[in-house]
Amino acid sequence: MSGALGEVLQSLVQRFNESQKDYRVVGEHKGGYERSLIESMKAQRDGAGPDIVQVYELGTAHLMAAKSAYRPAWQVLAEAGEKLDAKAFLPAVGSYFFDDAGRLLGLPFSVSTPILFYNKDAFRKAKLDPDKLPRTWYEMPALMGPLVDTGLECVYTTTWPAWVHVENMSTWHNQNFATKDNGLGGLDARLIFNSHLMVRHVSLLSSWARAGYFTYSGRRLEGEKRFSSGECAMLTASSASVPELRRDAKFDFGVAELPHYDDVKGAPHHSMIGGAGLWVLAGKPAPHYKGAAKFLAFLARPEIAAEWHQRTGFVPVTRAAYEHTRKQGYYAANPGQEIAINQLLLTSPTRESRGIRLGEFPAIRAIVEEELEAVWKGEKAPKLALDSAAERGNALLRKFEAEHRSGVEPGVTKRAPRAPRPDRKSAAK
Repeated sequence: MSGALGEVLQSLVQRFNESQKDYRVVGEHKGGYERSLIESMKAQRDGAGPDIVQVYELGTAHLMAAKSAYRPAWQVLAEAGEKLDAKAFLPAVGSYFFDDAGRLLGLPFSVSTPILFYNKDAFRKAKLDPDKLPRTWYEMPALMGPLVDTGLECVYTTTWPAWVHVENMSTWHNQNFATKDNGLGGLDARLIFNSHLMVRHVSLLSSWARAGYFTYSGRRLEGEKRFSSGECAMLTASSASVPELRRDAKFDFGVAELPHYDDVKGAPHHSMIGGAGLWVLAGKPAPHYKGAAKFLAFLARPEIAAEWHQRTGFVPVTRAAYEHTRKQGYYAANPGQEIAINQLLLTSPTRESRGIRLGEFPAIRAIVEEELEAVWKGEKAPKLALDSAAERGNALLRKFEAEHRSGVEPGVTKRAPRAPRPDRKSAAK
């Protein structure tokens, strides 16, 4: 990790090294998630590379499909005598990192979920109550009209459009993004996000774009910068954006739950995480695995996981870290930080909402972004764009499946469009 996140992580590494004399962790910055994954997997096949690598959720299927590339965290921990119960994790966080038997494959680490940010000063100027936010997408226009009337050219924007508006909207309403439990159940998964709900949602955003209510800012963090500058009044972004916005915004802003559709049965369900976990690579000397287990167990301690959560804006990955933070009075002083956790705890994960684990997921997300951009430009109808995204993505899934079934070790496809990720920074360890 680079920047402020890298400094926080390095401080935890140093504390671990100072807490015992048997092992020493050395953190290495390798660049972005995708580069880190490609280089680590190649080095692992050559008998080298790191003991632990931070892998973003888009790359999980690639790591797991590379046979014998990693060792399950539960096994590494058990062999070293470290106890870390899978039930200790927040269900919506841990479920993505479990195998079918409910055992931990990688340690959830830098994870977040999307929420709604809004400029309270802009609301006051528009004579809107800054403490009352609508909970549904249908109620949003009642705010947007008065904000436009104040002269704002950007009323609502978003970061990570595919992650927020397609992947999370599916989970938020307990609907499948893909078959086979969103890919967790097998390589023969098929994309089915081009549903009636998703067509309706993208159509709504398209109508807002034409009316001047929704402004497309880009695939990554461009929308966050426009919000923090005061240009846009509302923003959907990662919950881990809070520290950056606190630093950069020169106005009073609030945080609210991600809007939902109240005419969809069971909604809101729970939102989905984005970000990364720590995975232990295979082929290392036995003493290295004992050290890796000690380090993972150290990071999962309630006080350490709580500190990571509070200093970075990532959600706490365990219940104990959440309770530790609550008892410290952190949420009373920073109420917005608990909204993301409440979204994740709203209901228990189902087969439709445990997470998305697909081969070629980085390229699939880039395809979705490209098709959405065609909608915002008025070049494609929402249904046509979503159908096209699913068809193009399914072609990649069949290629990935064929490579894996034939015994070829899948790599990460390099592509022209750069696929973004939903958490705060490019990071790798």
